[in-house]
Amino acid sequence: MKDAFGLPQSLLVLGGTSEIALATVRRLVARRTRTVWLAGRPSPALEGAAEQLRDAGAEVRTVAFDALDPESHEEALGKVFAEGDIDLVLLAFGVLGDQAHDEREPLNAVRVAQTNYTGAVCAGLVAARSLQAQGHGSLVVLSSVAGERARRANFIYGSSKAGLDAFAQGLGDALHGTGVHVMVVRPGFVRSRMTEGMEEAPLATTPEAVAAAIELGLRRRSETVWVPGALRVVMSTLRHLPRTVFRRLPV
Repeated sequence: MKDAFGLPQSLLVLGGTSEIALATVRRLVARRTRTVWLAGRPSPALEGAAEQLRDAGAEVRTVAFDALDPESHEEALGKVFAEGDIDLVLLAFGVLGDQAHDEREPLNAVRVAQTNYTGAVCAGLVAARSLQAQGHGSLVVLSSVAGERARRANFIYGSSKAGLDAFAQGLGDALHGTGVHVMVVRPGFVRSRMTEGMEEAPLATTPEAVAAAIELGLRRRSETVWVPGALRVVMSTLRHLPRTVFRRLPV
């Protein structure tokens, strides 16, 4: 069960090698979390992440999970929930893709959409049902400010995150009053392996800063978290700009 501050004692990460997710887990383990499941494709990186968290004092187990194989999600997540209650599910998998290349190779664009949206819809619904069955828990969904308005530079990724964001908001409404809390996290540009070599956007942040915002959001039982918070105002302005103006912006 969660502690008095709303922080989890047990959690499941979908996307167990995500830098944001692992920064969040390390932060929560330093507080109270003791049981951690890392779900992802079997790899040395997944096992390495599990070992680091064990060194930090957590009991860590891994489970094979593939966002691109929705038919396996029920079985994979079922194994985890069969072992006991999970206080927090962190949906953290996703791919950025290569916009210029993916425009020329539509099947690559489809893979981005299937990972970021279709896979997340399936895994999110399976996790939500399990949380609802146990009567408590939080589902934290890593969205992106890129989903607020499609930009020329990354509209394939942005459109997938827009779909994910809308899905997560609707799921939160559907679960209201059930004991299950859904929180959507919208980071801006995050300095990580995914963005290595890219030109930084204004208000760039770090996995550790996102982790701190997630912890605060859990304590407050927030429904939406912007990282950094100033992006809420920035994106509200950009979202309402006329398209003729928006196209001229260096974004």
